Amino acid sequence: MKILGITTSSSICGIAILDNEKIIKEINLNNGLTHSETLLPLINNILKDTNLNLQDIDLLATDIGPGSFTGIRIGISTIKAFCDSLNLQSYGVSSLEALTLNSEKSGLNCSIIDAKHENIYSQIFEIVNKEAIPKSNSSFSTIYDFIENLKPLASNSSISFVGDGAKAYKDILLESFPNCTICNDTNLYAKNFALIALKKYNIQKESSIQPLYIKKSEAEINLEKKNES
Repeated sequence: MKILGITTSSSICGIAILDNEKIIKEINLNNGLTHSETLLPLINNILKDTNLNLQDIDLLATDIGPGSFTGIRIGISTIKAFCDSLNLQSYGVSSLEALTLNSEKSGLNCSIIDAKHENIYSQIFEIVNKEAIPKSNSSFSTIYDFIENLKPLASNSSISFVGDGAKAYKDILLESFPNCTICNDTNLYAKNFALIALKKYNIQKESSIQPLYIKKSEAEINLEKKNES
């Protein structure tokens, strides 16, 4: 089975093509351009480089966030357009779940994405036999509220943190959890979305893609403020 996975919720625009779990080719690009400029040319290039076309793809995987609202919309709309035109199966994968594949540590694993101004997106997983089992829902909070909520769970457990939020707030995390591990690899990789989508497909064939918006966009917040004034 050939899987095409994309990630667009961060500064990276990533594309990967896998044959089951084997990576055929992957491109993860951070060139300063918007994903609307980058995504389709990257898909065309990777298909050309692998001598494939979209009709050869069996499964599509897309990043549903949390992360950049615009990036998420671009990725999901592109994948949905491919699904509608070619009748392909697709899966949406959380960026927080995808980050767990960056860490090889078993036990409690916390994915943290920096949302700026001491705010984060986060989710807690337990890694058992390389499977990420959710122990919390994805959430939006300050780094300080996250730490306070995590302390009861982490009191008797080894704990690992992964993601750009873990890097940004490394000192705060180490102060609160002195024996924790901070994963150095903070990037979102397209291959991770494809690998997780394949596992989901093998469990359940049917799916639907919905963006994972945990907080309101800046435009929505500004509109509410304008209406209140």
